[in-house]
Amino acid sequence: MEQLSRLEIMIGDKINDIRSAKVLVLGLGGVGSYAVEALVRSGIGKLILVDYDTIDITNLNRQLMTEQKNVGELKTEVLYKRIKSINPSCDVELVSKKIDVSNINELYEKDSDYIIDACDSIDVKKNLILNCKNNNIKLISCMGTGNKFDPTRFQILDIRKTSYDPIAKILRKFVIDNKINYKVMVVCSDEQPLKISKPIGSNAFVPGTAGLICASYVINDIIKEKK
Repeated sequence: MEQLSRLEIMIGDKINDIRSAKVLVLGLGGVGSYAVEALVRSGIGKLILVDYDTIDITNLNRQLMTEQKNVGELKTEVLYKRIKSINPSCDVELVSKKIDVSNINELYEKDSDYIIDACDSIDVKKNLILNCKNNNIKLISCMGTGNKFDPTRFQILDIRKTSYDPIAKILRKFVIDNKINYKVMVVCSDEQPLKISKPIGSNAFVPGTAGLICASYVINDIIKEKK
């Protein structure tokens, strides 16, 4: 495919491994939308997009696919159109429903190779940590991006090595308390968030950076696995 030729220069026939991979993205906000964009432009063959929400006017400052004209539309459907305009051959499945611990098993039945966790639910994040390993799915989970200003502070690391992030603190304790003995990889910033009241503040560059890093983890892992 000519549109992937610049990537193919770097990785050769491993481009075919990227084309054959299936990635589920849970949450299509500021993090998830940028992760999807990078995966599509990297040639991922199958995407499962999971989000129940519609585009709100307040999303326009940070969510990649949002425009004045699509306020009120389902995020899944808007992103589907964008994906097809970039790479028509990408196979896209939409799950336009709210996922919680009562129905999360539906995700494990999708036979995906990777899950990018860009959701806001702590309970869902805990469930993913417990069950992705058992279902032979690789997980990369994004920690908090709200109330932060420095996109250069993000790292990919095991949850046990995180600091400062309030979400990571909860999940770190969960992993330790449950004696989870495998790596739980996350994208996390060591920037202390601003202490301001709700709603949580956000900007155009911090969530997007985290989403791109999530996508990079998936692509690099695919390439590494096939070396």
